[in-house]
Amino acid sequence: MAKNILVIGEHADSEITATTAELIGQSTRLAEGGLVSVALLGSSAADATQQAFEAGAGKVFVNDDDGYTEYNSDQWVAAIESTLESIDVILVAQSTVGRDLAPRLAARQGTAAAMDCVDVRSDNGEIRVTRPCYGGNALADYSFATSPVIATVRAKAFEALPLQSGASGEVIELPAPSESRTTIEGREVAEAEGLAITDAPIVVSGGRGLGGPEGFEDVENLAAAFGSNRAAVGASRAACDLGWYPVSQQVGLTGKVVTPDLYVAIAISGASQHMAGCSGSKMIIAINRDPEANIFQNAKYGIVGDYKAVLPALIEAVKAQS
Repeated sequence: MAKNILVIGEHADSEITATTAELIGQSTRLAEGGLVSVALLGSSAADATQQAFEAGAGKVFVNDDDGYTEYNSDQWVAAIESTLESIDVILVAQSTVGRDLAPRLAARQGTAAAMDCVDVRSDNGEIRVTRPCYGGNALADYSFATSPVIATVRAKAFEALPLQSGASGEVIELPAPSESRTTIEGREVAEAEGLAITDAPIVVSGGRGLGGPEGFEDVENLAAAFGSNRAAVGASRAACDLGWYPVSQQVGLTGKVVTPDLYVAIAISGASQHMAGCSGSKMIIAINRDPEANIFQNAKYGIVGDYKAVLPALIEAVKAQS
């Protein structure tokens, strides 16, 4: 059965984000002949419209008013609600915006929002989603009793379609920002060097078992051995709470969700809150001196030992392969 799907898009530097392109691609697969629309808000949104069409959208709702540039829940919800006539499914990235916007929109529409999904599919015409539960140690499938279906989706859950150069579609202007009860007092952007942790194919993370901030020097050295264009450094919440590493690099339920090809967990116990942020990794390698650490239950390969003894040899081995 044909479905009309809306992707609430995000963009930067006049281009849609990779996750938005992935959601458009999957929406095209799910629509079964229905219309895939994209909503783009904020400065330079209009510049990203063409790329949305090339990614597979048939219609784009857009307003590049500077008033939308800083996310404001009242204004964004009002704008998105104006697009929902005949919409069956709403998809948005599991991002800072998506985590706030999806449940608010669901409450206004009298429906439910499935958060942090790793799969959205059609099962005999019924939309079903899969999301982690029990701290990432299990996956649960959900169907919906209400409409529209609303889901936030992890980055890299799907593959984007090949871009269709020169594709076009209908453009509809969204209303100007509405009055808001919320005011934004300021915004602090965390500066990070090198590859973004959510984009890196390899993530090397350290935990409280490092014993202090100096332990992250070894973690950084291993990441550097893989290559600055391939690897990024992460940290557990415990390490960040102690001030050993920037909060912007925190992996876990209250930090970043990463889905790299390789995740190396060094001196991390593997608490459910941390695993919720890295369970989507294709391969996990754990290094911990506690043979009973939970991280080994989630790792494909494990090394029991003091990281100070293990890492020098591992770094040399990685360098030899590079």
